[in-house]
Amino acid sequence: MIYKADPDQDVLTGLMSGDERALKELMRRHLDRIHRTAMRILGDAALAEDVAQTVFLKTWEMAPNWVSGKARLLSWMLRVTTRQCLDILKKKAPIYTDDMPDISDTSDLADKKMIKDDSAKMVRKAIERLPNRQKIALTLSYYENVSQRDGAEIMDITVGAYEALLVRARKTLKNTLIRDAEISTERPKDDRKLAL
Repeated sequence: MIYKADPDQDVLTGLMSGDERALKELMRRHLDRIHRTAMRILGDAALAEDVAQTVFLKTWEMAPNWVSGKARLLSWMLRVTTRQCLDILKKKAPIYTDDMPDISDTSDLADKKMIKDDSAKMVRKAIERLPNRQKIALTLSYYENVSQRDGAEIMDITVGAYEALLVRARKTLKNTLIRDAEISTERPKDDRKLAL
């Protein structure tokens, strides 16, 4: 796939010649997005920072050998981000916790906010349990608004394989949420009568 114009072409020239100002500009443009993507995949801010640093270091080291027109720089950087995250996920077993501090809300809409927060928490937990490649595809498409073509390029797979990952991710996510909702609404079976 050949791209006609890279939005980061103006900094690429500086990066290729070792200009640190170009690296600073690239970081200004994309550090938040790289960190946010890693954070959504890993669920750990410190690890996401490590990934972001690694991505920019690899970009700096790769820059002198960059061949323009084969890929956009941001797509390459997101590919490095997802690969770094996968490496970390392979090494680290996930740690799930329900220990969230309770914060009271005195506003009139506290009950609605609690329901929304509970729903968001259930979705985050369900996403964390997805297989890594499905989690990455879902993160890129829905949280980072990456096109399917770019997502496929970032993950180094075909567009069809990327679309299949998204379909499986959505189906698994839906089934997990339904199952979790059914479990949470079941009442414990206790035949003992309350003594009055």
